[in-house]
Amino acid sequence: MNTESTGPVPPPGCPAHGTGERVPMYGPEFATDPQAYYDYMRHFGPTAPVELAPGVEATLVTDYSAALQLLQNSGAFRKDSRHWRDFGEGRISPDSPVLPLLAYRPNCMFSDGAEHMRLRQAVTDSFARVDSYWLGQITERVSNYLIAQFSSRGSVDLLNDYAKLLPLFVFNELFGCPAEIGDRVMFGISGIFDGVNAEKANEVLVHAVSELVALKRSRPGDDVTSWLMEHQARLTNEEMAHQLVLLLGAGAEPLRNLIANTLHLLLTEDRYAAGGLIDEAIDTTLWKNPPMSNYAPHYPVADMEFAGQKLKAGDLMLVSFAAANSDPALSASRHAPSNRSHLAWSAGPHACPAKDPARLITVAAIENLLNKLPDVELAVPEDSLTWRPGPFNRALAVLPARFTPARATQRPEAQQGADSAPRDDQGTAQGKQDRTGLWSSFLSWWKA
Repeated sequence: MNTESTGPVPPPGCPAHGTGERVPMYGPEFATDPQAYYDYMRHFGPTAPVELAPGVEATLVTDYSAALQLLQNSGAFRKDSRHWRDFGEGRISPDSPVLPLLAYRPNCMFSDGAEHMRLRQAVTDSFARVDSYWLGQITERVSNYLIAQFSSRGSVDLLNDYAKLLPLFVFNELFGCPAEIGDRVMFGISGIFDGVNAEKANEVLVHAVSELVALKRSRPGDDVTSWLMEHQARLTNEEMAHQLVLLLGAGAEPLRNLIANTLHLLLTEDRYAAGGLIDEAIDTTLWKNPPMSNYAPHYPVADMEFAGQKLKAGDLMLVSFAAANSDPALSASRHAPSNRSHLAWSAGPHACPAKDPARLITVAAIENLLNKLPDVELAVPEDSLTWRPGPFNRALAVLPARFTPARATQRPEAQQGADSAPRDDQGTAQGKQDRTGLWSSFLSWWKA
């Protein structure tokens, strides 16, 4: 008698065997080949039972149409994570690694209704005041500074020495951070997302943005922080601090991944690099390798049925932007790189409010890098690259590249800043407290 199963085979390392067990979304196996996991999850239907971290259960939406339905239905679902039943009933460990990105904060991401509209409008109106030409200039100047640190070496980790730092530098300028505050903002954001003493990093970041709020209350400037403060929403100091933590953190991490993932595509698929198809490469990355692959936490208001699954009030629901983008039900035309109906920026009332500035920064950063280093290429076999574990991001650990060294032309203080920055055993700047001073070094170079 044939006893072999005809059902889908779980990916390597996955303990779920089609028996209702939850599919783990952490560990190196998921990071190595998440698409294999998404393909397996589809046998559950439009949603799948998953585990984000040990003991943290969720329902993941993998179907494109169901994802849109969830993201656009603010009547049946809430964003305020104080509705999260498992957390409220004490079933989530306070030191869970996923908690910092799921726990409630009084900002526009975790708010609903009129409060969300008030906070969101302040953010969108403030970003609308950003001059695109000025932002492009800032990005190019930051790019020039970072390239000057490694252009004479002939090799670089494009993830840690470029894509990771550039958004932090640009955002510090965009939000008007002076040197002494900007250094701590960079340390805080890096620590939270890199898992380097995350609790201390979060404390440093919160204190830094609180000082920035106090500074701008007394001396407003021509920057997003001051514009938020001037907005008719009349944000309190606490609200200001939490909006800044959200905008600086949620902006910098996905943006670094978008830059790095697009560079990865350009360095591994000749047709993009040879044709200078940067915009097309960005669209392909947003479709196939979105920087935030699984997020958008939502909570049902009441017990309900959704996409054929029974949900209880307060269940944690996430959207897999990556799985939805690769939904087999989408027609071939929807996959065309020029088409921007992907879900990488989310959708509905909580869609990313800064997608246009993010794209502008990405284009400028990549164009300037390729213009300065026209023969840059991947320095290791593509299959040797590793991806950072975690359920939310699609993020490389490193992106080693090589190129023809340029004659050192950077200003002395810029080189001094690069030489004095501590390095880890991969030659990259460390994301620890002793890395502070990077923003100060850049500002000194800028003003020289």
